[in-house]
Amino acid sequence: MSLENLLQQIEFIKEIDKIKYIQRKTKLINSDRNENDAEHSWHLAVMAIILAEHANHPVDLMKVIKMVLIHDIVEIDAGDTFIYDTQKNHCNTDEERLAANRIFGLLPQNQAEELISIWEEFEAGETEEAKFARSMDRLEPLLQNVSNNGGTWSEFNVKYHSVYKKKKVINEGSSKIWEYAEQLINDSADKGILKR
Repeated sequence: MSLENLLQQIEFIKEIDKIKYIQRKTKLINSDRNENDAEHSWHLAVMAIILAEHANHPVDLMKVIKMVLIHDIVEIDAGDTFIYDTQKNHCNTDEERLAANRIFGLLPQNQAEELISIWEEFEAGETEEAKFARSMDRLEPLLQNVSNNGGTWSEFNVKYHSVYKKKKVINEGSSKIWEYAEQLINDSADKGILKR
């Protein structure tokens, strides 16, 4: 490896430290403190390792881990969009594309291309790895909101049908985990912490 590659990689490493400052709407489990993107990404990576046996199909776990660790790096530039935001589309945006090109573009070309490709794969949600990674991304805040008696659902007046629709993507990666998640959603509605 050349010194130039090393210096580019160090610049990238320093740049992504900024992800620690991106606050999410969701609070930590049993807490009133907002989670940041770095904590979220780390948690998803561990979840993927622990829950991979429940994926609908065998997955390349290393690729899943890469996906969940880098999927929100674009938020350094684009900011976090709340999944239940009714004003801004949560799908891949022009801002996120520009952010991906700028941030991953700090790396040597081969690494930049690999990470952009992995980020795009996650966003498209079509491969088994992407489906399972997205399942983790939807499960974690569900666990957080349930632990916090509704959490952001209550804070932002999010209704049952919105939560159900957004969380149903879990089923694409793991029907077993979706069965569990669906029960949590319905129990939350029955308890009144998620309004129907």
